[in-house]
Amino acid sequence: MKPCSLHGFMEALRPWLDTTHIRSSLTGGGGMAEETAAETQKQFLILKNAVENTNEAFVTIDENSTVIFFNKAAERVFGYDRAEILGHELGKILTPMCRASHELAVARYIRTAEATVIGHETELVVARKNGETFPASISFSVADIEGQLYFTGLVRDLSDTRNLEDRLAQNERLAALGQTVAEINHEIKNPLIMIGGFARQLLKKATVEKDRAKLAIIVDEVTRLENLLAGLKELYKHPQLNLAGISLNELLAEVVDLAHSYSGSKGIDIRLAPGIDVVVEVDREKIKQVLLNLVKNGIEATPPGGKILVGTRVQEKLVEVDVTDTGEGIPEEIRKRIFLPFFTTKAQGTGLGLSISKRIIEDHPGCSFQLDSKEGKGTVATIGFRRSKG
Repeated sequence: MKPCSLHGFMEALRPWLDTTHIRSSLTGGGGMAEETAAETQKQFLILKNAVENTNEAFVTIDENSTVIFFNKAAERVFGYDRAEILGHELGKILTPMCRASHELAVARYIRTAEATVIGHETELVVARKNGETFPASISFSVADIEGQLYFTGLVRDLSDTRNLEDRLAQNERLAALGQTVAEINHEIKNPLIMIGGFARQLLKKATVEKDRAKLAIIVDEVTRLENLLAGLKELYKHPQLNLAGISLNELLAEVVDLAHSYSGSKGIDIRLAPGIDVVVEVDREKIKQVLLNLVKNGIEATPPGGKILVGTRVQEKLVEVDVTDTGEGIPEEIRKRIFLPFFTTKAQGTGLGLSISKRIIEDHPGCSFQLDSKEGKGTVATIGFRRSKG
């Protein structure tokens, strides 16, 4: 018996939905025939609705690769309305590489009836209507209905699965790196403290300007290395969050007050535009660290007389905080590397600030971090928080 998709099974039921056909094929009398037809019709509708409303995308084509069935999940996964797909070739929703291999596989099966991927699950990269590609698990089946072949693909979007796998792999790498960093930190920290301490003592006593300049360089570089070690420890250590419900507006007001002390004499206008106050469940000190880092980055990127706006947008289950500056923006080639550890465009920067900030946000359940910047038009850093149920 050949494998049959659910849609193929529904097609197979169609000849039996004709009451006249059922009456002529049964000998139990008209009443029994009508009863059987009603029951068959009911079973057909149950099956059809089951396939229509399942979470997996069902796509069925005929021998010419024309789409004849496209359920609700398929609309959601691929981004097309079924009216845009039904009656069109399947190639409309395939990447060029997938389209070529698909056409060869269908032609081969029609010619030889030998299945390669039919009856098995395989992974492909497919495309949504907006051009975005995503990994998908697809299992294929075929039904022979009155001499006509119908091919059905059951599609599952693997994007969330792959993201979870990547996150787990990243956490494993971070754990291994964290152990290495802890060992390096232990070996370097004490000698560094001694070097810095002696250099600071000598700087206080030195009277020759040339000697003072050299000692000042040593002190500055030791301080930079101390900050680097502290940043590495923060980046790679296992997250320990002290989650508690806090007033978001109170935290933002505190951050903006602190930010004024960083702006110095640059004449930058730093303003808070709070929305409705909401409670978010976060580690207050760590989120404060992230917000301060974003505002300080904005201050450094904004020319004198510029503006920085800290605002919120409240939704039903989410609240977003925007830190917007009127700086020069970030060139595209730099944006691609902005979250990489040790990447910096600052003379005295460690290149860990944004990496640590992103890690802190990702460690918070339901939070998100996005950076949108256009060269010459400033930068918007957006943090999304899940609103507390309380």
